[in-house]
Amino acid sequence: MGSLHYDKQVTKVQPLLRLFALSGWLICILAAAPCVAGTDADRFLETARKLIQGINNDDSSAIQALFDARMRAFLPPDKATPFFRGLVSAAGKLKDAGVPRVTGPTAIVRVTAERGAWDFKITLDASDKISGLTVTPPGSGSAAVQRGRVPMRLPFEGEWYVVWGGDNEKVNYHVAAPGQRRAADLIIKDASDLSHKATGRRNEDYFAYGKEILAAAPGTVVTAIDGVPDNTPGSLNPLCAVGNCLIIDQGSNEYAVYAHLKPGSLRVHRGDIVRAGQVLALCGNSGNSSEPHLHFHLQDSAILQDGAGMTPYFTNVRFRRRDATRSDAEYTFLQGDRIQPASKK
Repeated sequence: MGSLHYDKQVTKVQPLLRLFALSGWLICILAAAPCVAGTDADRFLETARKLIQGINNDDSSAIQALFDARMRAFLPPDKATPFFRGLVSAAGKLKDAGVPRVTGPTAIVRVTAERGAWDFKITLDASDKISGLTVTPPGSGSAAVQRGRVPMRLPFEGEWYVVWGGDNEKVNYHVAAPGQRRAADLIIKDASDLSHKATGRRNEDYFAYGKEILAAAPGTVVTAIDGVPDNTPGSLNPLCAVGNCLIIDQGSNEYAVYAHLKPGSLRVHRGDIVRAGQVLALCGNSGNSSEPHLHFHLQDSAILQDGAGMTPYFTNVRFRRRDATRSDAEYTFLQGDRIQPASKK
């Protein structure tokens, strides 16, 4: 795949295909192209039913035929196939679509499945082609988000870039997943806004790959997953979504999640006590990740799927936002920020 280039037109689109959701809760989100208003429920219902049929039949051609040109470019068959297979794997075959809740060019359609349901947020263009798509569990993202109370440092040294981070779907697709509502995806970019050198076809081409990931706060390791192979850039592993992962109990009912780590690089084990700034592992490209990056989030449970996401706050951070360099007493992730520790402590 090409480089992560962020201009005003692709900021909310291009990275989405690179950094898919951490868990099975949030399957995918694709930012919409400009659309016409005034679409009605029948159009959405017909499209949703065609999409359901294509997913159940594992018919990549039928699914691609429903997409507009930008969607086909950003979610081609080699990405769409594992994505929709993961959807069926999580909740079984899709059954039917409910009455669309229409807002302008977008509607939310409740789709029942054999073992649950999904909300499909669909945007249609003037030709009834899908130009935007989000799939989430019903009712996700509705609860209030708690504030993290444990003081934390950034989980790395040097300058990193926030690809996804913030409190709304425009800047952070994670907000629809209950446990990840203030999660962030972090990469390293050079002065040309590229995340890799050379062709980007090897993990070693990416600036973040192999960088040390540090403990954000003292705590106890409660989960340590290792041995998941790194993906080739551009591919995904939805069947082991978190990849190599650490979950650390920081006390005060707060658990820090570090995901997509490099296989064989974990330097701690379940039960280990860690100190803030200690090297935990190296950045990798394992799990449901198509580019080397760190996924970090804070939640209120040691059980990944049971947690409610919390807003993380970090101290001793210098960040660049809209060409201005700042240092605040507390920092939390926001898409587009370049962040680094203000000083070593």
